Amino acid sequence: MISCAFYESPVGTLYLGAGDKGIVFIEFKNESKFDEQKTKLKKRLKDEFSEKETPLIKELKKQLDGYFSGKRKDFDLPIQMSGTEFQKSVWNQLLTIPHGETRSYKQQAEIIGNPKAVRAVANANGDNLISIVIPCHRVIGTNGSLTGYGGGLDNKQWLLNHENKFNK
Repeated sequence: MISCAFYESPVGTLYLGAGDKGIVFIEFKNESKFDEQKTKLKKRLKDEFSEKETPLIKELKKQLDGYFSGKRKDFDLPIQMSGTEFQKSVWNQLLTIPHGETRSYKQQAEIIGNPKAVRAVANANGDNLISIVIPCHRVIGTNGSLTGYGGGLDNKQWLLNHENKFNK
């Protein structure tokens, strides 16, 4: 069973989910397609959802408060990744990108030892369910441009600006 709750953030409503072993998802809530979004999550995670605020969800909210207020740069939460071994390697690499810094998809592919897997790395970033905590917003195009982000490019830019503001 995945316990779920909502969190109101400066970048919109986030839909939070936690299982027995850790945080399972942090998704930007799509108001107009929320039922469809929730169905896709359930199918991918192969579990049922319960609208229930557990101690882990409360701690996640507390740490998100710290992040958005500029008092927290890193998260200290158990996470439960749901994906292939390749995806997990990409997501674990995302966790090494320091607050306020960025990497390109190409750099990310090189770091995981698979320099030709740029497109696969980009796809894995797109499949990251644990936004913000697993900071896929810190990955940009080789030319420095913002590229796709499940929460929208405006939110990606906001998150990068926010981190830069508190990194000085």
